[in-house]
Amino acid sequence: MAMATKSIPQLTTDILVVGGGTGGTAAAIQAARRGVKTILVSEGPWLGGMLTSAGVAAPDGNELAAWQTGLWGQFLRTLQTQQPGGLDHGWVSLFTFDPRLGAKVLADWVADLPTLTWINHQFPVEVLKNGDRLVGVRFPDYEIRTKVILDGTELGDLLALGDIDHRWGWDWQDKFDEPSCPVAPNGMTKEYPIQSPTWVFLLRKTTNSQTNIIAEPTIDVAQDFSNTWQNHGEKDFLTYGQLPGEHYMINWPIAGNDYGRDLDRLLGSEKERQAYLREAYQYSYAYAHYLQQHHSEKLELATGIFPQVGDLSTAFALHPYYRESRRLKGQQVITERDILPQGEVASLPIHNQKVTSIAVGNYANDHHYPGYEFPLAPKSLIWGGRWTGTPFTIPFEALLSPTVRGYLPCEKNISVSHMANGSTRLQPLVMNTGQAVGMIAALSIEKNCDPQDLDVRDVQEALIGDRQAPAAVIPLFNLAPDHPEWRQWQRYYLDNPEQYPPSGHCPVDVNLARLPFSKSQYVYSGELQKSENQTYQLTCQQSGKVLKVITERPEVAEQLIDCAHGQKITLGGRYNPAGNWLVVETVETITSGKDLGGR
Repeated sequence: MAMATKSIPQLTTDILVVGGGTGGTAAAIQAARRGVKTILVSEGPWLGGMLTSAGVAAPDGNELAAWQTGLWGQFLRTLQTQQPGGLDHGWVSLFTFDPRLGAKVLADWVADLPTLTWINHQFPVEVLKNGDRLVGVRFPDYEIRTKVILDGTELGDLLALGDIDHRWGWDWQDKFDEPSCPVAPNGMTKEYPIQSPTWVFLLRKTTNSQTNIIAEPTIDVAQDFSNTWQNHGEKDFLTYGQLPGEHYMINWPIAGNDYGRDLDRLLGSEKERQAYLREAYQYSYAYAHYLQQHHSEKLELATGIFPQVGDLSTAFALHPYYRESRRLKGQQVITERDILPQGEVASLPIHNQKVTSIAVGNYANDHHYPGYEFPLAPKSLIWGGRWTGTPFTIPFEALLSPTVRGYLPCEKNISVSHMANGSTRLQPLVMNTGQAVGMIAALSIEKNCDPQDLDVRDVQEALIGDRQAPAAVIPLFNLAPDHPEWRQWQRYYLDNPEQYPPSGHCPVDVNLARLPFSKSQYVYSGELQKSENQTYQLTCQQSGKVLKVITERPEVAEQLIDCAHGQKITLGGRYNPAGNWLVVETVETITSGKDLGGR
């Protein structure tokens, strides 16, 4: 007698987002904010992926005010108002926060949207197709039919389940003529088919050496952590990823917890994938054990941060921080040459005489292959007193499959080369790419057409004009989103791409967005020292303390450039003790005989 097939609920929706990571969450929120019926399905209990459930609550990239747009900008501003003590705690990022707060902010946004349904603790097991169109996804407890499917999974799972053309791993130099790409396979590329993931955990200081003793790990993989802070020192090692409440995010690349053994297991059977995950967790656990034994501070696991999942310590993220996944073979592939500066900015993508950019990023090209040095073509500059990456854009065509309809990627699975993925994979850009994908999906429902058939200018206009989280599509260093002419100049360069300045600076009065001094700011007066490469220090007039001076604001950057070496000055902003820098938001020069005091 035939066995009865399990009957599972069948749901329908306009848009289905699979995966509750950074991009998937952003896509679902944006689509639902347009009023389109959307279902978001996550594998775990938290939304946010890299930003939250993977524990990397120290985002990289899009740190300048000009790039703090869209959902990323809204997320950042919400954190700044809700995080006690602000976001200036570590030195690897200008913004660090409690991952519990990040997850709460995203969950609150989702809960506020009546057209968005969130289902958690489900993973995709089958993609349903009708010819060349994806029409639904089956999960263990649901079958969901839909018009558009957005793939927000950490490893691009729907690309494999839907048999959609995709890449995994390296592309050799003859493929895309990328300057940093190896010519042929070598020892490093064989050991690391993709960038190494990291299983992040959090530590805290303790006064009781017997509290929360970290037991010996049960791992048989060789590790050598002995030189882990040799080039930075114990203090800087710990404050690298310091979070509020003196918690320390451990995502350390130097003889640290990157774990990249047999990474192809992530594409293998469930048994192989689980074997990798057990090893990666135990490797990070071994690192925690080493740090407790060898760091001069008394450290313990910061338990109670993450939800309990299986046997994982609640000091450990819910899953590894995946830097790379399967990648769509799209209508256009973003390559290393597309993200490198032609001047101070990369060229705008143009197709059929239209600018096709839908999101802006600026992170330097960063690759993780433990044990190997891997030089990359430079794409950084000094701006506002600190090193930052040069900006580039994500083109519309990098989201579109040439062979499959009803599918859009919205995570690290967009159409990008292995080399360029080192810049496109970062949390802020993935968040805004996800926002753009959510907008594209919503517009396709509103206009009753496939995403491929949309006019990209309609997408761009919807992003620029969004009422809650307007997002930049044109990179302009000197135009922050609070400038009154921001939308005007975004539209101008979409209409006149031949006028787009190679410097990334448009002809605008940046002082129209100048901020006033605030009582909440740290205020320091003293003498400004300038170097030839436009880095700055302030010698405080009362204490004699020397602070690094940096800024995110374009009007402040211009004021600092205009100041003379030795200028008497008063600066207002946010002080970061880990980096010993003042993030300057307001400037007042001191005229002769005037004393504004200060600390």
